[in-house]
Amino acid sequence: MATDEFAASWREWKAARERDLGDPYGWLALVSLEWLGAEPRSYAGVPGRWWQDADAAYVDPAGADLVHEGTRLTDVHRFDLVNSGAGTRVRAGEVEIEVARRTGYLIRVHDPRAAAVQAFRGVPSYEPDPAWVLRGIFEAFPEPRPTTVGAVVAGLTHVYTAPGVVRFTHAGTEHVLTAFNGKQSGFSILFTDTTSGVTTYGANRALAVSEADEDGTVTLDFNRATNLPCAFTVYATCPLPPEGNHLPFAVEAGERIPYEQEALTH
Repeated sequence: MATDEFAASWREWKAARERDLGDPYGWLALVSLEWLGAEPRSYAGVPGRWWQDADAAYVDPAGADLVHEGTRLTDVHRFDLVNSGAGTRVRAGEVEIEVARRTGYLIRVHDPRAAAVQAFRGVPSYEPDPAWVLRGIFEAFPEPRPTTVGAVVAGLTHVYTAPGVVRFTHAGTEHVLTAFNGKQSGFSILFTDTTSGVTTYGANRALAVSEADEDGTVTLDFNRATNLPCAFTVYATCPLPPEGNHLPFAVEAGERIPYEQEALTH
């Protein structure tokens, strides 16, 4: 692929990525996060009464107009979700209340009027460089391995399925990264490198990798390394990389420290 075509393809990808980030009900729209307790209670700015037990989360609308999956809630509703998996949304007027399980259950409000949504101006990134498109080999484990990792929230852990590792060579040295299953297909690799905390977000970045070819070959396009939601908001509970997923060189490709992170830390 010619350099101009490569750059044009990357710009198209970046535009789509920024449209997704700027979604009025996306990560930038988060304005609160609350961890549920065992007793029903109300939370500031969140209609209804909420609680959890060992298995599920619950909401009593308590007269509020709440809608879940197109159905108005008129009585206590139960949410039984997968730990570290996708959450679900409850509509309350102009806002959406996300329910998610991160060991315990949490609720967080997505408000399209959030200041971060209105102020969003894209994500700083390195210029695209074909030299950062590397070939690797996916090696499957005999059986997928449940893998526990830490989180940006102290004391919290996530458990993901690791189907195998990706081996690749950079500057003559082989490196090995644990891969998790992708959201829909392929793999997701969480990693840090020597730019982490300097020019890129310190906790980690994520790299989506397509399914391996028949011979196990995969493409690692570090130009498309992305920040996790926790780089943009304090209301995210992002995972940290698995042990060993640190690259001892500078990956000067992909997304850099967001404007939002600079604002959060100053």
